[in-house]
Amino acid sequence: MAAIIRSTHEHVLLWGLVVAVALVVRPPLPVDETRYLAVAWDMWLENHYLVPHLNGEPYSHKPPLLFWLMTAGWHLFGVNEWWPRLVAPLFGLGTMIMTGRLAIILWPGRADVARMAPLLMFGALFWTVFTTLTMFDMMFAFFTMAALINLVAAARTGRLKGLVLAGLMIGIGLLAKGPAILVHYLPVALTAPLWIPHLMDRDPSVTWAWPKWFGGVVLSVVCAAAVGLIWAVPAGIAGGEAYRDAIFWGQSADRVVNSFAHARPFWWYAAALPGLVLPWFIWPPVWRRARALWTDYLDGAQRLCLIWFGTAFFVFSLVSGKQLHYLLPEFPALALLTSFTLSGGAGQDRRFDSWLPGGGFVLGGLVLIAFPLMPISGRVAETLAEANTLWGLVLVAAGTHVIWVRAGVSGISLASALTVASIHLVAEPVLDKRYDLTPIAREIQAYQAAGRPVANFSKYHGQYHYLGRLRDPITVIGQVNDDEERFLAAHPNGVVVAYHRFLPTQAKPLSTHIYRRMVVAFWPAQALINQPGLAERR
Repeated sequence: MAAIIRSTHEHVLLWGLVVAVALVVRPPLPVDETRYLAVAWDMWLENHYLVPHLNGEPYSHKPPLLFWLMTAGWHLFGVNEWWPRLVAPLFGLGTMIMTGRLAIILWPGRADVARMAPLLMFGALFWTVFTTLTMFDMMFAFFTMAALINLVAAARTGRLKGLVLAGLMIGIGLLAKGPAILVHYLPVALTAPLWIPHLMDRDPSVTWAWPKWFGGVVLSVVCAAAVGLIWAVPAGIAGGEAYRDAIFWGQSADRVVNSFAHARPFWWYAAALPGLVLPWFIWPPVWRRARALWTDYLDGAQRLCLIWFGTAFFVFSLVSGKQLHYLLPEFPALALLTSFTLSGGAGQDRRFDSWLPGGGFVLGGLVLIAFPLMPISGRVAETLAEANTLWGLVLVAAGTHVIWVRAGVSGISLASALTVASIHLVAEPVLDKRYDLTPIAREIQAYQAAGRPVANFSKYHGQYHYLGRLRDPITVIGQVNDDEERFLAAHPNGVVVAYHRFLPTQAKPLSTHIYRRMVVAFWPAQALINQPGLAERR
């Protein structure tokens, strides 16, 4: 336990640095973060706790746990900006702490493994970036870890209690992001004969009768289903047929075989994996010591981690819809395997081992600094001209430190944390100018407060609702035949929000804003009545 406390100090400080910078300098990013904040805001405003809503309609794309936690914080602290954006990062921190705890359980007496594993996770740039985002994946990873810790506890004690608790964690995970959590849990549980006997080499007094174990696994799945159905059944009844079909089929099994978004080939994750684990992928000690996985005896803990990562990786490669963050719950498995192979040798034993990761940080920083001086034109040059590229000096300093002191896991993880924090600072002016929708949202709020209905031309993702603290839905037009005409006829004093690549010159909007590379224009309804088609994107 003392080892966990000591290691916690390091990765908690790194987590605090990165998350604090992100919360201070970065606005909620459209469309995902702003959409989830909007659902929570509707839940808070309208008491839609059973069936989440977005812009007045049931929202079936995600289960309610994140939204419940956001609104719970508002009940405790009042409505604020920081709490809903802190929920997901806190689960990321909890996942790292539990990874250290699982390391102690798997390898008792190996304090170096427990110290190193969370740092390896946070040192992976992809994990560090996602730690700052208001997404569901850190919650998903947390409950996966909680389930597997209880699974291992059951394996060690021979008691069904651990499997029941694992099932309860899986059930809460269902409320976090749906049944995909079973992909992370079931392969490990069902392959127990491959790792439990080897896990018990140090304690042969504990044995399992396999019918009892697999019966316990079934019991854990039943417990998980019961937890999920406690919400899903009444929500399905209250939400209506379309909502019920979506949560029981459309957002689960149907996505597996027929993705409606993010369809990618089988090999896509394999190609992306080296980038996901940077800078560790280019750190020589990882590769030298990884050979032990193929040449040395694998104990039960290593087998468990390999099954955990390998099966989930294969299954998600088969699924039609792929996103990089779907693999985040497998990062603890990679961190545990890597920390165990690195342990005992200080992680670095050759003079030039630090040059590749350190040089990568230095090169990244120099590229950032030099970009404004390069003969680049177009959109890239325009974006970089707005960025604070001098923050690249932090990357140069961090990389130089890694090389100079021949840094190991702690030093490289610190450099990764500084890199992510610096990238936030580099991007701050660009994000404020092009991605902060608060001014648009506040203008919408002002129109609604003045009794002028607002419509959004083209698909609306709820991006204005929380930022503007809107209390009324926004009408969506431009999606169905004659919906624009019906809105304009019913609300001649209304306002239409439209998106243009080039602002039309034949009429004058009420106001304009910049979003990404588009002009967001507020058009009075009367202008659109007089000039049909004015709001269409061009």
